[in-house]
Amino acid sequence: MNTVAAVPANAAASAMSPGRVLGAYLAEARSECLRYLRAPSFVLPMTLFSTVFYLMFGVLLNHPGSDASHYLLASYTAFGVMGPGLFGFGASLAIEREGGLLTLKRSLPMPPGAYLIGKMAMAMVVAALVVVLLLALGLTVGGVSLSPPRVLAMLAIGVLGVLPFCALGMFVGTLIKGQGAPGLLNLVYLPMAFLSGLWLPLGMLPRVLQQIAPVWPSYHLNQLTQSAVGLRSGPLLPHVLALLAFAVVFLLLAARRLRRYG
Repeated sequence: MNTVAAVPANAAASAMSPGRVLGAYLAEARSECLRYLRAPSFVLPMTLFSTVFYLMFGVLLNHPGSDASHYLLASYTAFGVMGPGLFGFGASLAIEREGGLLTLKRSLPMPPGAYLIGKMAMAMVVAALVVVLLLALGLTVGGVSLSPPRVLAMLAIGVLGVLPFCALGMFVGTLIKGQGAPGLLNLVYLPMAFLSGLWLPLGMLPRVLQQIAPVWPSYHLNQLTQSAVGLRSGPLLPHVLALLAFAVVFLLLAARRLRRYG
């Protein structure tokens, strides 16, 4: 029955004009963004978790204007950007798979990639909101001074840097049912942030943890945000390529599991 129902839907989607295909992508992206932005249970934790941590440790317990204030703004930006990708993609995908919404979406006459593009757009919008809030705190009460190009660089890194974590969240969402997804994602999110130097500089961690830090995508995102605030001057391309590789690998793994298990 599922195969029979899927054939006309896919055929209808492939027969759509380019304008209607683009409209379907935009409509799905708009729907996902509005659905989650209207859900306080999602938006508030995603936006307030990193901002409250930064307010406590980057503002109240820190000396304004120091390198530490710039470091903490960059590291908590990376920490905040991870959340919308992991939870907005992973937890929601697990819940929608379990509830049958993903199966319903597949039966609709819409481009097969619209569902994923819509969730990525939602994660990018929320990530941009997180970056804006952290920048507002850092530039007003955090004693951070950034030029307009550096502010724009932080925003661009945040918006694009969420994509590898969307892919990772998508993969985790294919492994577990809806109720267990938030717990498993927290077991990924929090240790990865700590081991990447987002809470403490890597120099304060044991040497073995410093050596394995590059295996985490959050480490590479942190290197980009540190560069954006002026604390790092090394080449950025290896970190960009590492994040791209993480995104591609986890996206392929997730797509394979979705094809096999739905």
